[in-house]
Amino acid sequence: MPSSVVSKFIYDGDTETLRVIYVSGMVYDYKKVPLEVYQSMAAAFSKGTFLNKHIKGNYEFEKVGD
Repeated sequence: MPSSVVSKFIYDGDTETLRVIYVSGMVYDYKKVPLEVYQSMAAAFSKGTFLNKHIKGNYEFEKVGD
C-alpha cells in the first residue's frame, strides 16, 4: 500500500543511515539506524506510522533537501 507520508526510503548499511524522502519532497537522513529497524520499517504495513513511532525522536537526523 502506498504511503501518504513516505515517498521512498533508502538504507546505507555502511553508515547506518536511513534516508527518507517524504511525499512533500523533503529529504531527511536518520543516523545510526540499525539494520533490523530498517528491515522492520520495510515490512511495516504503514511506513508513516512506523516512522513516527520508531524513528522520529529516537535517532539523530539531518535535513538534506526539500
